Amino acid sequence: MLSMQDILDYCDLNDDVIEVIADHTGVPMIVAAEISEGLLCSPEGVCRLHMMLVECMKKALEQEKNERVLELMEIYEHLKRSHPLPTHF
Repeated sequence: MLSMQDILDYCDLNDDVIEVIADHTGVPMIVAAEISEGLLCSPEGVCRLHMMLVECMKKALEQEKNERVLELMEIYEHLKRSHPLPTHF
């Protein structure tokens, strides 16, 4: 049987991004890991992934959770480097 760490190690995204997906969608980490792999299969999915992080940053800003905003900004910068927004569909 696979452990949670095995599944996270298999994913093309780091644990922080998967955690944001889980938080954004309200699903467990294991489901978020599966969602992440599906999103990375298409340019539209990559765009949706970027939007999830932006939406989480916006929510944190509205709630005045400045430390969380900074954390999310770092996670987003890593995402932009590892999986940039597609230039066209």
